[in-house]
Amino acid sequence: MDEIRKPAVAGQFYEASKKNLTESIKQCFIDKRGPGSIAEIKKGEKDVKGIVVPHAGLIYSGAIAAYSYKFLAENGFADTFIILGPNHTGFGSGVAVMTKGSWLTPLGNVEINEKIAKNLQRGIIDNDNTAHQYEHSIEVQLPFLQFIAKNQDFKFIPLSMGMQDIDTSIEVGKILAEEIKNYDKKVAIIASSDFSHAGFNYMSMPPKGLRVDEYAKNQDDFAIKAILDLNEKELINIVQEKNITMCGYGPVAAMITANKLLGAKKAELLKYGTSYEVHPSSSCVGYGAIAIY
Repeated sequence: MDEIRKPAVAGQFYEASKKNLTESIKQCFIDKRGPGSIAEIKKGEKDVKGIVVPHAGLIYSGAIAAYSYKFLAENGFADTFIILGPNHTGFGSGVAVMTKGSWLTPLGNVEINEKIAKNLQRGIIDNDNTAHQYEHSIEVQLPFLQFIAKNQDFKFIPLSMGMQDIDTSIEVGKILAEEIKNYDKKVAIIASSDFSHAGFNYMSMPPKGLRVDEYAKNQDDFAIKAILDLNEKELINIVQEKNITMCGYGPVAAMITANKLLGAKKAELLKYGTSYEVHPSSSCVGYGAIAIY
């Protein structure tokens, strides 16, 4: 029997019941911080190859994530999504793919595309389920895809990155591009990342006189510019140089590498926001929705 990976953060990062989760995702789209309308699958003018999406609790980052998912839905929903996420738990291999089975959410099962996933198991990428067991950064993306897809079938591949240096990111990106080129159906890459974690809770204090969300945005502007320039090396350099506390810069860099090899020419900032907009405090996290096509 194929392995079913059960949800690790249902009831924490998102609602645990199908009814409540469906309603909360709907609210992400129509929220005043969100795009204002619910995503529907269409054949748009842009060939979306990848998106950057945050992965905090829906109450904080869901409305920002909705911009990326609306853009994705309206410009070519894919047959398979490769979801790259940082490894917050420290468990498992430094770069880990899960090659078979499915993941369960309150909205149902999502099957892994075993054909592509098994081919990704090479070079620096290991087949390791342990890295995925408790990690939330990939899990929280699936309900959005399920909500948009409705009855349309899709598969996915989870790839966790504990190692996020430039060499690792470029190698991962090249492997992804090679396999996507060899696949005869549409594949899109989702890079799951929050941006700056600023303030007292994260030991990243703003300069005196600067509000914590303003500091987060100032920091994130540097990282976002590198992404919009499709410059993966500059992204990682600026994150390290400016001490930007962006948790998924490696997945974003790998996605940029892959998508440039697949013909992407442009990145577009769809929306930026912070948790301060929802809960003003001495700490906040930045969130960005970005599309690559």
